Amino acid sequence: MTEDDTLIASISGIRGIVGGGLDPSVLVRYAGAYGSWCRKRADATGRNPLVVVGRDARPSGDAHAQVVVGTLRGMGCNVLDLGLAPTPTVELTVLQEEAAGGIVLSASHNSEEWNALKLLNENGEFLTPAQGETVIDQAEAGEAAPVEYTDLGAYRTRDALPEHVDAILNLSFTDPERIAAQNLTVAVDGINSVGGVALPHLLHRLGVAEENVHCLHCEPTGRFAHPAEPRPDHLTGLTEAVLEHDADLGLAVDPDADRLALVDEKGRVILEELTQVLAADFLWRHREGPFVTNLSSSQAIEDVAARHGQPVYRSAVGEINVVQRMKDVGAVLGGEGNGGVIVPDLHYGRDALAGAALILQHLADSGQSLGALHDHMPHYAMAKDKLPLPDLPTQDLFTAVAERYEEEELSTLDGLRIDFEDTWVHMRPSNTEPILRVYAEAGTEAAAQDLTDRFKDELRDLAAALR
Repeated sequence: MTEDDTLIASISGIRGIVGGGLDPSVLVRYAGAYGSWCRKRADATGRNPLVVVGRDARPSGDAHAQVVVGTLRGMGCNVLDLGLAPTPTVELTVLQEEAAGGIVLSASHNSEEWNALKLLNENGEFLTPAQGETVIDQAEAGEAAPVEYTDLGAYRTRDALPEHVDAILNLSFTDPERIAAQNLTVAVDGINSVGGVALPHLLHRLGVAEENVHCLHCEPTGRFAHPAEPRPDHLTGLTEAVLEHDADLGLAVDPDADRLALVDEKGRVILEELTQVLAADFLWRHREGPFVTNLSSSQAIEDVAARHGQPVYRSAVGEINVVQRMKDVGAVLGGEGNGGVIVPDLHYGRDALAGAALILQHLADSGQSLGALHDHMPHYAMAKDKLPLPDLPTQDLFTAVAERYEEEELSTLDGLRIDFEDTWVHMRPSNTEPILRVYAEAGTEAAAQDLTDRFKDELRDLAAALR
């Protein structure tokens, strides 16, 4: 297998299979270019050339972190190594430390054999498309600028999770005493990664008694207990744990704890599409303001926004795209339909810990069960499918599809989205895998799957015709 088989460089980071695309030489090349970029920007502003580094628990993480840390120091960057840390913890620490940037070693929802470098700027946010393009171009051109031995960067370590949790508890709408008064019982699926440490810590600080937190797969061994994406068919163990312990809810995260999925007291998995919708329903009871999500997220957010009389804006897929749109419109909350919740009062990044706090506060404030809150939400069915990337420009393919459906409502902001009267389909190249994603939403699971199947067939037929 060659590097080109799996390595993907995009706004979501540098991602590949360990030993089959992502190897130490690749880490050095990209970390070197990024470190040089950070140091140059820090020197120009008089900022400390500090880079915060953290990782999830996957088996390659420790070895890769050592390579990345050494490379950054070789470029003259000081390094604060958080060790095992959720992605949102690293993002917040960049802000708290006034660092030049940060690197998270995590391939998010990808399986154990994958890893990645998620690159952050001085705002603790993913690099903008322009910033990412600069770093990638410098890496591919071999433009790292190592320093002499007298200027090597310093190194220190810290556990930043307590400060992250402190910041969540200090949010104006978080009330641990009120949560504690509910005497909640919570089951947690940490998928044997950093969320298995972070979520129980957060819950205890929010007032959930230690004996009422039931942990499943919370040892950070990096050997994922089930497929890493927190989808219903992967969370059967958590649903069983909720019922076994008579829990009020279950919480599940992906390996780097920026995505949150929920299970209600009846053992029903709440689609991750609704995590951000429930969070918005809570926050709009405290303040007014816009919400931003991406084109692949459920229509349910618009329905709930209408109840509260609040606007919703859409962006291209990718956390930084959502963040930039949030800043443009002054959003009070944002997210993505993959279970990501972005609380700008805390930081501009998907944060499963912040999302969990909002959900628990929603239960405490409303006095309702999670199941009752869920039943009051709009309900749609979504099918998420994929195709191998065709060996031709995808834009040509989407243009051909758009010509067929020119009378429908079309968006070309990110691939192609087609809105029909009461359904929609979105087709786009993945930022994290060498595939085309085909998502559709309709009133029933069968209708949504039929829609994805229909457009997968059309894409295959058009790709064959265009070759």
